[in-house]
Amino acid sequence: MPAPSRARFVLALWLCGLAGVLYLDRVCFGQAIDPMQRELGLTNTQIGYVAMAFTIAYGLFEIPTGRLGDRFGSRSVLARIVIWWSVFTALTGAAWGFASLVAIRFLFGAGEAGAFPNAARVISRWFPVAERGRVQGVMLTAAQLGGAASPVAAALVIELAGWRWAFVVFGSVGVVWAVGFYLWFRDDPAVHPSVNAEELATIRAGVEVRPLEPGPVPWATVLTNRGVLVLGLIMVIGAFYTYLSYTWLSKYLVAARGLDNLAAGRLSSLVLAGSAAGVFLGGLIADRITAVAADAVAARRRLAVACYLAAAACLFAGARADDALFSATLMAAAMLAMHLTLPNWWSVAIPQCGRHVGALFGLMNGVGVIGAAASQWFVGRFADWRAELGYTGREQWDPLFDVYVGVLVCGAAAWAAYRPRPLPDA
Repeated sequence: MPAPSRARFVLALWLCGLAGVLYLDRVCFGQAIDPMQRELGLTNTQIGYVAMAFTIAYGLFEIPTGRLGDRFGSRSVLARIVIWWSVFTALTGAAWGFASLVAIRFLFGAGEAGAFPNAARVISRWFPVAERGRVQGVMLTAAQLGGAASPVAAALVIELAGWRWAFVVFGSVGVVWAVGFYLWFRDDPAVHPSVNAEELATIRAGVEVRPLEPGPVPWATVLTNRGVLVLGLIMVIGAFYTYLSYTWLSKYLVAARGLDNLAAGRLSSLVLAGSAAGVFLGGLIADRITAVAADAVAARRRLAVACYLAAAACLFAGARADDALFSATLMAAAMLAMHLTLPNWWSVAIPQCGRHVGALFGLMNGVGVIGAAASQWFVGRFADWRAELGYTGREQWDPLFDVYVGVLVCGAAAWAAYRPRPLPDA
């Protein structure tokens, strides 16, 4: 019998590239905040609104773009997504003021929407259940590595060529990925020229082969399903916490800790490297739970509760550490602990979606923008409010971290409340 081909592992590399470029382009904005504010004369509150424009658009278009993948396949949809967001990443460098920044970042967010729902759809069709945790973990690790590389890389480009050219450089990366992926990928592994019968049997072992067109989404049932609602709430809470680092950490290190932009970029990369380590370990743990746990959902729930509480403790201590490196190390530990849960969230969310993976994953992932946008607005407004009261430096910025500690504790409570509620396929 011929050995199984290994096309799905090549696909895993393509998905890692997708996730890495997505976060590279998303996170580089945070490193440009300080020079952008100085050139364009923007307040922290205005920067918060600019960041929210991306986030709101991302949420608005997440479900429609996920649904497009369900209806027409993820091949063409993912290629369109990456080209769109790459163009508007580059155009961010052409902004001339507050209004233009809001418009460009809104269109950038619309372009990034649907990437992860379509990736989840691809994983559900190309990988057996026993391998999905590792694939999700490696892909999300690539996302966080892209995010971790972004601050220090952006700081270097900004130092050499200015913040405008930094966006042009980062925006050019995705087009190459989009063209290569479109030429290589097929929505159905059965028709891919590199997939032999043995690999196809491995992919489909114990898995129902679902139709490419899953039919209408039962929205009335979905929007009253406790499993869907709780997983969406968890995503809101997680996004509120992570967007503190994605958007504002470099600005905090400059304004509160007195670092220059390059040093802030290095410490921001350290913090985001914690999230990369977390999702990688989380992917390994997710597959281990699948293999050995009698009740996999209960095991993932207990792990997530412990991780959210550990993240809260590390963030609480990090905000109070006087040494900037030690503070960033504790914040990296908090990101690691929280992101251990993310591949396990995917492992719970995909079966919770039933046959409508693109649309419903888009829903549950997309509602996270509520938390992300709230976080982006809150930090900018809080910092300006404290400045109006006469506070500067750490006294202006540090109290906001206690809010995030409380939100992480709420995340532990949300995970404790999750129970799977399968959706009817009819």
